[in-house]
Amino acid sequence: MAGKISQDVMPEGTQRVLGRDAMRLNIAIAYAISQILKSTLGPKGMDKMLVSDLGDIIITNDGATILEEMNVDHPTAKLLVEVAKTQDKEVGDGTTTSVVIAGNLLKNAGQLIDKNIHPTTIVKGYELAEKKAQEELVDIADKVDPNDKETLKQIAKVSLGSKGVGSEEEKDMIAQIVVDAVTQVLEEKDGKRYVDLDLIKIEKKAGGSVKDTKLIKGIVIDKEVVHSGMPKRVENAKIALIDAPLEIEKTETDAKISITSPDQLEAFLKKEEEMLKGMVEKIKKAGANVVFVQKGIDDIAQYYLAKEGIMAVRRVKKSDMEKLARATGARIATSIDDLTEKDLGEAQLVEERKIAGDAMIFVEGAKDPKSVTIFIRGGTDHVTSEVERALRDAIGAVASVIQDGLYVTGGGSVEVELAQRLREYAKTLGGREQLAVENYADALESIPTALAENAGMDAIDTIVELRAQHTKGNKYAGVNVFDGKVDDMKKLGVLEPYRVKKQALASATEVARLILRIDDIIASKGSSKKDDSGSDFNLD
Repeated sequence: MAGKISQDVMPEGTQRVLGRDAMRLNIAIAYAISQILKSTLGPKGMDKMLVSDLGDIIITNDGATILEEMNVDHPTAKLLVEVAKTQDKEVGDGTTTSVVIAGNLLKNAGQLIDKNIHPTTIVKGYELAEKKAQEELVDIADKVDPNDKETLKQIAKVSLGSKGVGSEEEKDMIAQIVVDAVTQVLEEKDGKRYVDLDLIKIEKKAGGSVKDTKLIKGIVIDKEVVHSGMPKRVENAKIALIDAPLEIEKTETDAKISITSPDQLEAFLKKEEEMLKGMVEKIKKAGANVVFVQKGIDDIAQYYLAKEGIMAVRRVKKSDMEKLARATGARIATSIDDLTEKDLGEAQLVEERKIAGDAMIFVEGAKDPKSVTIFIRGGTDHVTSEVERALRDAIGAVASVIQDGLYVTGGGSVEVELAQRLREYAKTLGGREQLAVENYADALESIPTALAENAGMDAIDTIVELRAQHTKGNKYAGVNVFDGKVDDMKKLGVLEPYRVKKQALASATEVARLILRIDDIIASKGSSKKDDSGSDFNLD
């Protein structure tokens, strides 16, 4: 009767799924999403080709990108997309790991619900398990010094390992670039280390090969010199950054100028020219020989700048202006009248170069480059885009290790060790939460299972062998996907940031808790949308 009344209250066409059915539906969808991503895990993982409505193609195995581009319609699936986005923003790596763990946590919870264990009990057990896992994770982690470039490079290589960025030699080179870039922008304040990832600019241009990717200790601007008469190369550059137009601004209020004779017109134009010439004189007086302007530059001003031998670039993005300021030590002037020699920045070289047919400005050899550019090359746009995604993951990984000073071993070794410690912990619990903690441990083992499956190994044999090794006290035992056996991950140099695992556990538990507490899905369909349009998700 209650169901009938609630149905009458809701508008026509509303879909509703109640109780166990709602839970089962949510769990099935979350698990299905995690299964899609599972095959991309690890260096032997496969890629996905995603084709948009407009026919744009993306080839990637980056978890966050896949979920974002999949354009999922169901609200539960959207929650998992949020998990991936959080992981991506917070750490920059480990998106697939967090979603796979979340999917398996929910699948295991479904089995407990079928045994008549209440979802609230399962959630409580999962929360206890996560708290214990986070404590144990700190115990398992090893310390790293930010000056230990070799360990940092190894962490970058592992992050790149699961991405299709080319040969081992290319990965080695890119890992070195990542470490150099992150350590260049590293700052220490009050004994703490900070890495502002916005200071690492990534520019990409199809052409050449991945081997041509370079780290530029300075900035690359995707613009060209405004006038053909200007120098294309300036050494020992004195750089002015101006956030004002080098043109006569029109008044915002409606105004009319009444000109009644040719002499007046000539005087008017001459006055305009003198004002522009005056602007250029002020730039020259300040001692600048290179000017980056955030707004426009008038044709007459361009001519005078060229005459004075000053290189000028216009319509530079605000973010690029800020990076230029950081790299060259310049101050951004909001008015040409205020420009002085103290506001100028310095760089050994500013040069326009033709890259794949397009002109780009390179600012190199800054005195204290607190902002750097990684310039990506690759055979096609698809390659450069995938290298960019891989680079962002690796930069995030190295930055988080430097900030935390902790790393763990990869290859599923951490997950197996945590699972083993959680099973021991479960024995100390009374009540049904014990079963939830055991299920949490099982969900963690889905990571080494997926790694083994993707490498063509027998997943059950691998897990049995891993458990045996960890029982003997070898906490570094993990899946060696290249030789198809269980191996010591520390000796192999398979290292991952502590923060990736910490965030993956937190995100996965959070979304599992969120979804398990839902026992009613009510989907209102607007009258403007037809049932057969295919645009609405279906709860059936």
